[in-house]
Amino acid sequence: AFITTFMWYASYIIWMVNMSSGIWVIVSTAIFGNDLTSKLSLFGLNSTQTMGILGVILMIAFTFIASKGLNKITKITSLGGIAVTLLNLVLLFGALIVFALNGFHLAQPMESIGTAFTVSPNPNYLNSISIVSFMVFAIFAYGGLEAVGGLVDQTENPEKTFPKGVTIAAIVITIGYALGIYLVGMFNNWGFVANRPGVNIANFSYVTMENLGYQLGLVFGAQNSTAIFIGKIMSRYMGISMVLALMGAFFTLLYSPLKQLIEGTPTEMWPEKLTELDEDEMPKNAMWLQCLIVVVFIIAVSFGGEGASKFFMKLTLMTNVAMTIPYLLIAYAFPHFKAKDEIEKPFVIFKSKTIVKIATFFTVVTVGFANLTTVIEPATRGHLSDTIWMIAGPVFFTGLALIIYRRYEKVHLKHLKEKLV
Repeated sequence: AFITTFMWYASYIIWMVNMSSGIWVIVSTAIFGNDLTSKLSLFGLNSTQTMGILGVILMIAFTFIASKGLNKITKITSLGGIAVTLLNLVLLFGALIVFALNGFHLAQPMESIGTAFTVSPNPNYLNSISIVSFMVFAIFAYGGLEAVGGLVDQTENPEKTFPKGVTIAAIVITIGYALGIYLVGMFNNWGFVANRPGVNIANFSYVTMENLGYQLGLVFGAQNSTAIFIGKIMSRYMGISMVLALMGAFFTLLYSPLKQLIEGTPTEMWPEKLTELDEDEMPKNAMWLQCLIVVVFIIAVSFGGEGASKFFMKLTLMTNVAMTIPYLLIAYAFPHFKAKDEIEKPFVIFKSKTIVKIATFFTVVTVGFANLTTVIEPATRGHLSDTIWMIAGPVFFTGLALIIYRRYEKVHLKHLKEKLV
C-alpha cells in the first residue's frame, strides 16, 4: 500500500514541476491569443530561465494560499469547475448552431457509420498497438478523482454524497468526452485541422475553439476578418477557462496527495515536523517541503542547460506508467479488501460480490493492457530508450519507497523494544 501511494504521489510532483511553468503558455494564450512564452525575458534571462522563475513564483504563491486552509482551496476549485462547465456549454450550443445554420451538414463527414466510429482521422492512431495505447489518455480523463478521495473526511454526509459525486463525475466525463468529440465534428474537419502547420496535441483544443468562433462568425454572415476576430476571442476564452481549471486542479493536488501520503501512513515513517498540523488543520511543514522539492526541480531544469532538460524528459517518461500502475494495484486489491469483514467500512458503494468482480476484471484488464501497450509502443517506432525509461520509473520509485519503509520498520521496532523494556 505504501509503495503504491508513494509511486502515485511522486508522479504528481513531476506534474507540478511541468505545470508550474507550462501554465504560463495557457496564460499567454488567454491574454494575447498566442503562445508568446518563447519571447519572454526577465532580467536578461532567456525564455526557458524566465519560465522557470515564473514557475517558482507560482509554486510559492499557490503553496502559501493553500496552506491557509481548505476553504481557500475549495473556493478556487469551485471557480475552476464553473469555468469548465461553461466552456462545455459554449461548445455544445456553438456546435449545434453551426450545424443547424449549415443545413445540418457535418464538417467531419460520416459516409460510413462503421468507419466513422472505428477509424481515427489521426494517422498516429491507425494500428492496433497505438489504438490500445490511447487508453492511457482515456484513463487520464478521470485523473484527479482518486485525489479527491483524500478530501472525503471533509465532505458533508460522505456516506451518501461522496459515492454519488464520484458516480456523477464518471458519467459526466464519459458522456461529455464522447459527445464533445462528436460535437467538434459538426464544425471541425479533423483531418484538415490536424494537418495544419503548427497544430499539435498541446494546442489542438485552442485551435478547435478558435475554429468554432470562426465558423459561428461565418454562419451569421460576418466578413472573414470579423469571423477571424471572433475566433481569436473564443481561443482566449478557452485559455481563461483552462487557466481557472488548472488552478483548481493545482490547489487540490498541492494538498490531497500529500495528505494521503502523510496522514495515511504511520507517524513514525516521517520526521515529527512533517506530520504536525497547524491551526488550520493543514500539514504546513510538509507542504512547504513539497514546495521546496518542486522549486529545486524547476530551477535545475530551467538553468541546467540541455543536459538537465533531457534528464527531466527521462523523469517524465519514468512517471508516465508509474502514475497509472497504482490504479492497477488498487483495483486488484479491491475485492480482497471487500472480502475482509473484520475491516470496518464506514460506507459501501459496491454491495454485490459479482459486481465487484466484474468491475475489478475490466479495470485491471483495461489499465494493464493500456500500460503494456504504452511501454511497447515507443519501441515499435525505434525509440527503445523511451521504453526502458518507462520501465525504470516504477522500479526506481518502488526502490525509493522500500528504503523509506525499511527505515520506518527500524524506528518502529526500536520504539516497540523501548516500550517493552
